[in-house]
Amino acid sequence: MGTNSRIEWTEATWNPVAGCSIVSPGCTNCYAMRMARRLEAMGQDKYSGLTRTSGGRPKWNGLIRLDESSLRIPLGWKVGRMIFVNSMSDLFHEDVPLSFIQQVFAVMRDCPHHTFQVLTKRSEQLVEVAPYLDWTPNIWMGVSVESEDYKFRIENLRKTPAKVKFLSLEPLLGDLGALNLKGIDWAIAGGESGPAARDMQPEWVRSIRDQCISSGVAFHFKQWGGVNKKKSGRTLDGRTWDELPVSVVA
Repeated sequence: MGTNSRIEWTEATWNPVAGCSIVSPGCTNCYAMRMARRLEAMGQDKYSGLTRTSGGRPKWNGLIRLDESSLRIPLGWKVGRMIFVNSMSDLFHEDVPLSFIQQVFAVMRDCPHHTFQVLTKRSEQLVEVAPYLDWTPNIWMGVSVESEDYKFRIENLRKTPAKVKFLSLEPLLGDLGALNLKGIDWAIAGGESGPAARDMQPEWVRSIRDQCISSGVAFHFKQWGGVNKKKSGRTLDGRTWDELPVSVVA
């Protein structure tokens, strides 16, 4: 799948890898599991057999599928886009070979007119393979942090040579407390959406926003979430927050 995206902080998605496995509480209601089941029902072989049913809902079964046919898709997009890499998987999943990750990075290197946003929950694996990757300036690297227990991912992100480093603080499942934002360029916060969405408290988001402001970090508030995310909206204290890293704005 390489398409225009309705995700507020990107413009397109590119999925050279499909499938994943649950690694932390932020994965419990992952939209990609539902989407994979839907795409399988639509006859897309790429997503066939990637989920199981648990509690009446689709869950990742751990199968990873490398899609070499998708590797060159960004080369065909002549107008520069902001591209979320692997919205349907995790490029740094332990079952994705280093050689394939290097192929993905080579394509990103060869598309300097695009900006690629790579996001992972597997920050330990990221640190392990980062020295073997070609980190061109158009590759942004981020980690997901859903609660205070996973703030160690931020420390691991700081160890990478990515020029732009960002945080996806969604689904935000608890107060993150004090954040060390040194070396971080951008923070995205948002509540969980969809069936069985867990609640997010306004003070958790305000704390993140205020720390970003005081640290000079661009802040993006994606959504309040809930079962009907459109109804709950994405306005925080009377405004929307759609900031981008200074390197993009300048």
